[in-house]
Amino acid sequence: MKKQNKQRIKAHLLRGGFYLLVALAGTLVFFFRLEARVNLSHRTLTFAKRVAYQRTIEDVYWRHRIWPKERPDPKPSLDAVVSREQLQNKVTDYLRKSQALEDYWQRPITSEQLQAEMERMAQHTKQPDVLRELFEALGNDPFVIAE
Repeated sequence: MKKQNKQRIKAHLLRGGFYLLVALAGTLVFFFRLEARVNLSHRTLTFAKRVAYQRTIEDVYWRHRIWPKERPDPKPSLDAVVSREQLQNKVTDYLRKSQALEDYWQRPITSEQLQAEMERMAQHTKQPDVLRELFEALGNDPFVIAE
C-alpha cells in the first residue's frame, strides 16, 4: 500500500513539473509574441553596440559556469578570460554567418524568422532561468534579443 502511494505521489510530482514547464514555455512565447509586434525594421545596432551586448551575454554564461573544486585559485573575472578582440571576432563571425544565410536564400532574414527562432528557444530551452536572465540582461528588448 505504501509503495503504491509513493508511486502515485511521484507521478503527481512529475506531471506537475511537466505542466509547470509547459506553462513557463507558453508564458515566454506569449511575452515575445506581444513584444515582437513592435516595428523593428527601422532600428540598427552599431558594431560597438553588438560587441557590448555580446559581452553582456558572455557575462551571464560565465556566471553560470562552474569553477572546478580541484582548482585552488578563485574563478577569474570574465575580462581576464575573454578579450575584447575575442568578443569582436565572435560578433564578426555571427554577422558573416547571417550574411551567408541572406546570400544563400537570396533575401534578408525576416522578423518572422527571428520571431520563430525566439519561440523555438523559449519552448525548447533546458535552462529557462538562464534564458530569462539573458533576456533581462539585454533589457528584455525584443529587437536586441533577436539580433
